[in-house]
Amino acid sequence: MTAPPGPGILVVAENRAGRRLRNDGQGLMRTRIIGVAVLASVLATCLFGGPLAVGVLKYLLRKERGHLVRVANDVAITVAADVYDGVPIGADDTADLGEDGEHLTAAVFDDSGARLAGTAPVGDTDVLAAALGGDIRTGDDSEVLLAAVPVTHGDEVIGAVVVSEPRSDVFTEVALIWAAMAVLAAAAVTVAWLVGRRQARRLARPLEDLEESARRLGDGDFSVRTRRGGIPEIDSVGTALDSTAARLDDLLARERAFSADVSHQLRTPLAGLRLRLEAAAECVDADSRPLIAASLVDADRLEAIIDELLALAHVDQAAPAVPVDLDALLGELSPEWGARLALHGRELEVQVDPGVPDARASTAAVSQVLGVLVDNATTHGRGTVTVTVREASGAVAVDVSDEGPGVQDPEGTVFAQRADRRDGHGIGLALARRLAEAEQGRLTLSRTTPPVFTLLLPAAADTADVQEVGVAVARSAGR
Repeated sequence: MTAPPGPGILVVAENRAGRRLRNDGQGLMRTRIIGVAVLASVLATCLFGGPLAVGVLKYLLRKERGHLVRVANDVAITVAADVYDGVPIGADDTADLGEDGEHLTAAVFDDSGARLAGTAPVGDTDVLAAALGGDIRTGDDSEVLLAAVPVTHGDEVIGAVVVSEPRSDVFTEVALIWAAMAVLAAAAVTVAWLVGRRQARRLARPLEDLEESARRLGDGDFSVRTRRGGIPEIDSVGTALDSTAARLDDLLARERAFSADVSHQLRTPLAGLRLRLEAAAECVDADSRPLIAASLVDADRLEAIIDELLALAHVDQAAPAVPVDLDALLGELSPEWGARLALHGRELEVQVDPGVPDARASTAAVSQVLGVLVDNATTHGRGTVTVTVREASGAVAVDVSDEGPGVQDPEGTVFAQRADRRDGHGIGLALARRLAEAEQGRLTLSRTTPPVFTLLLPAAADTADVQEVGVAVARSAGR
């Protein structure tokens, strides 16, 4: 019993089938482009060449009839005296009239229609009758072309001359011209085929590149960039695809950075929770309820952080920017912060200047940024941690300071996202700065010793004009 093919064989088969389908589709597209070019050329040639061929035939027939009339006039002038005198007409006057391969014959008739000389056939008797009546007339039958002119003496019609030529002579010349036209038409179609092939390559190659770029993008290669083919419509699609790839690449980088930030943000409450539970386990004889209660508080805080970070990770699900009452928000957060500082024998002081407007931001984002700043001051600072809310040139500023020795690193290093740092200033502050910038704000190290971190947020009253908010925030950050 034959074993079923493995997954690797199936993948290879699927890839080969996909490439074969793509190649077939590309070949079909090129064939259609070439077919359209050739079909358009054939239609144009037929629409132009058909009437032209008919016109050439009519023109040559008209030209040959005129030539026959001139020859007949020459013969009539030559034989007029002989017809009038009744002298026999020589054979030389009605033979070998053609030039350059023409086969012309002539016949002379008296006024009664009797043939006097010549061998020209007269299948159309109306032509002869019209000439005997004094008119110049042309005609034809199935085999020859005819031209008849009267022979006159003074004002009297004394006879007629009929000149004939085989129709095959005229159609031989027409066939040569038609053959030349056919060669030119074939050359035009060939040129159209060559141009169609070139245009098919020019049109198909950018589309094939777009297909390949889209396939690579679907496989997760966000670094793909399309080549420009010189066709504005296709190049605009390539530009849009490049922009999509760049956005997806940025989104993936943000998601990866978010994962690292989340792991850092959750590490501190988890460590505290573990320490308290270990202490509760060791204090068998003591009352462990305070430790367990503190652990529950940390668990609640951990759950809240997870919810906020998950909400902030997705722009679609993040809380919208609304007026935030910082006084009320700090009133909700300060008990938890104060309890954590009390464990280290330190205090928390919250100051809100009167008349400070509400900030325009996401409550979850502001809570997370302030939580990072207070955690940073708790872990690395000393003395009392002070949170001050003030107005700053149209923006709202929140200062978080402590009485520690300060930060010795430059501001760019402090807010750099470096996972290998052990001083704790890296990932949490980097996340806090990104959250602040996402809310049209700024997070800066406004003073190094003692350290003061300042969060600048747009005021709710100024959000009608985003540009003025940005200018105010930038001016405040500069100060």
